[in-house]
Amino acid sequence: MFTYFTDRDGKYQLGTLKESAFDPLSRTAEFMLKEEAHHMMVGTTGIDRIVERTAQVMVENQTDEVVAHGAIPLKVLQKYLNFHYSVSLDLFGGETSTNVANYYTAGLKGRWMEERRRDDHKLTNDSILVDALTQDPKSGEQVIGQTEVAALTGLNTDLRREYIADCTGGVNRWNKILDGAGLPQRLKLPHAAFNRKVGAFAGIEASPDGEVLTSAEWERRLGNWLPTDVDKTYIRSLMRPVYERGKIAAWIAPPRHGINGQPFDYDYVHL
Repeated sequence: MFTYFTDRDGKYQLGTLKESAFDPLSRTAEFMLKEEAHHMMVGTTGIDRIVERTAQVMVENQTDEVVAHGAIPLKVLQKYLNFHYSVSLDLFGGETSTNVANYYTAGLKGRWMEERRRDDHKLTNDSILVDALTQDPKSGEQVIGQTEVAALTGLNTDLRREYIADCTGGVNRWNKILDGAGLPQRLKLPHAAFNRKVGAFAGIEASPDGEVLTSAEWERRLGNWLPTDVDKTYIRSLMRPVYERGKIAAWIAPPRHGINGQPFDYDYVHL
């Protein structure tokens, strides 16, 4: 989950530096993007294989309770997804930033895939809607909404939205594995206001569905949405090496192919 969500933040941050007018920085970012691609591949295929194994155990035993079989329950996978996605959203900073506006105007940073943008690339007269807390005119309570700001100051939001769209693709990929196994359960990204410590939603508590909660309600339900000490202890208990050739841990499916296209149980090293 870390290499899928948090390294993906790195991909998008480096993507803005790749558009830099400062050529040494731009060229260096190209190399670092290739490294991030490897990290993200580990995350994507790793979660693929964990979801595949969990689905396998659920179908074979006709139960959601897969702990007894050494697999990771979907509800625990969802909790780790919730955590890593939400803390990675914080890495993009606040919804608005004068610093990023200055970097962009100076040509030190660009936007993700700047060359594909169909505008003047100056943004001096453009605007963007960003996430914000607004006041309900009837109740006077804070509600999750949006507000319009100058496009230059909203560049963090622009980049975060590119990231969110990319993350959605991964969740769709894992859900296809569940669908292929004939299971109705689905993984999903939590609402952008969930578990946020930076930006517009840092001062509130919200459920994965975007429901604004009191602090007491948040504390009461937190264990349903984020990994608990029990969950973490169980995951740590699974981290045991398997040395026998052709065998693999019970919580993850084997890769489809071994190294260099060899079969999974290929005898690579003779000791």
